[in-house]
Amino acid sequence: MSRQALGRGFDTLIPKEIDDSILEEDKHRVQKLLIADIVPNPAQPRREAENDLVELIASVKRHGILQPIIVIRHDGKYRIVAGERRWRAAKAAGHKNIPAIVRSLEELEQLEFSLIENIQRIDLSPLEQALAVSKLQQQFSLKLDEIAQKLGKAPSTLSNLTRLLELPEAAMTALRKGKISEGHARAILALNRLQEKQSELLHCILNNGWTVRQAEQFVVAAKRGADLAQAKAKTAQISPLTKKLEAKLKTAVRIKHTAKGGQLIIQFKDDNELAQIAKKIGA
Repeated sequence: MSRQALGRGFDTLIPKEIDDSILEEDKHRVQKLLIADIVPNPAQPRREAENDLVELIASVKRHGILQPIIVIRHDGKYRIVAGERRWRAAKAAGHKNIPAIVRSLEELEQLEFSLIENIQRIDLSPLEQALAVSKLQQQFSLKLDEIAQKLGKAPSTLSNLTRLLELPEAAMTALRKGKISEGHARAILALNRLQEKQSELLHCILNNGWTVRQAEQFVVAAKRGADLAQAKAKTAQISPLTKKLEAKLKTAVRIKHTAKGGQLIIQFKDDNELAQIAKKIGA
């Protein structure tokens, strides 16, 4: 059935910004349900206090619920399968209803079976596998270790797989079209805190035909350069303080940063000079 055939009112049921992870056929099943008619899943032990949802509540107030929750019918109500945080945030934000997709238990079982079967297909690309794992997480609120157990894989394997979904859009498109390999993609991911370098690396891979090894060498050099720049910035900040301390104490002073803080090293020639330094700092 076409979207137009459903009537003008159908558009009011589906926010235009609905998350792209929803399948096209699912968009036509979105309906608004009263929040009061929805109950959480008692089998989901994790509960978050309202103050843990502050950011999500603020987002819901500004933009509404962008991705429908998944529910099943249960004892005259609707029980949440996936999306409890969104439901709680909408409730706290004062919303009366929420977009939802109602599924049957049989449909959920079949969908779960299909997704697991798809992940295990040999011809499925790593990105397609990552999307399938992500959908299992979203549709069934499954943790990675639970999915790993169903698939007979190590949780770390799935964790590394789903990280592909964190790629910049351009890199994800290149991976999907086969223009870069999974190895290239992982090299790009290693620069997740250096977005400009990610773009530069992708350009070199696509235009210069770089191998995975060349991409990894670029990553090492880029990180080394970033660490050096950070160290220089720290030195620039410390230098004036060092000079001020040396002027006050009349001796050489060194400030050294460590993983857990740092050290202030004060040099002295003998016990007499140490006593003078102690006096100056009020010891």
